[in-house]
Amino acid sequence: MRSHLKFFSGAAICGIIFAMPAGSAAPWQSPAKWHRTLKKAVPGILRLDDDGVEFRSSKFSHRWNYIEIHTFDVSGRELTLLTYQNRPWHAPGERPFRFTLGQPMPSEVAAQFTERVEKPVRNGAPISGTVAIAEIPAHHRAWSGGSNGMLRLKDDGIDYVTESEHDSRSWRWADIQTIGNPNPYELRVTAFREIVEFDLKRPLPRELFERMWDRLYAVGLNLSPGEEVRQ
Repeated sequence: MRSHLKFFSGAAICGIIFAMPAGSAAPWQSPAKWHRTLKKAVPGILRLDDDGVEFRSSKFSHRWNYIEIHTFDVSGRELTLLTYQNRPWHAPGERPFRFTLGQPMPSEVAAQFTERVEKPVRNGAPISGTVAIAEIPAHHRAWSGGSNGMLRLKDDGIDYVTESEHDSRSWRWADIQTIGNPNPYELRVTAFREIVEFDLKRPLPRELFERMWDRLYAVGLNLSPGEEVRQ
């Protein structure tokens, strides 16, 4: 029997299934500024198409195929690409490219971007109006005060939708490592590069949490949702 506090480590299970790249779609582009440490930002055009991401300007132009992008973080008008390139001057870690967009990336474009990169990402632009199993009003705890919004529990993941800038999220099951529910009024999501804790304004039914846990578990083992695991 499962306890009400339950964790599942997707990282510990091999063979996580990522979504296949989306089909062809119209390219999207926006005026953008590339930000450099201790240097003036470089204005240009950022473009997403079927094959990758491109930034064009008079001073710097570069194209990243999706396979060369380790992850990205998009929220509102902010986009950070973390690539597999080494940092300059032998600095440790991979090289990030941070952009401010002239217009927010539409939710549909962010979803296609997520599918094409395939690896876990931080998508701060959930698609509104998608079918949800349940919606629960929630408060996201944060040292700066957090935000109020709606948790949308879906068959393919979890969305948190809020009017607070930069705090919305759309997690696929592939982006989530663990979930925890220590009591009916709390939910913890351990996702790629972040842990998010919610105070729920309505209790999360145990049956619904079990369904979420089974869905995450099924993705890790390549099972159909609801399929029993035999010992």
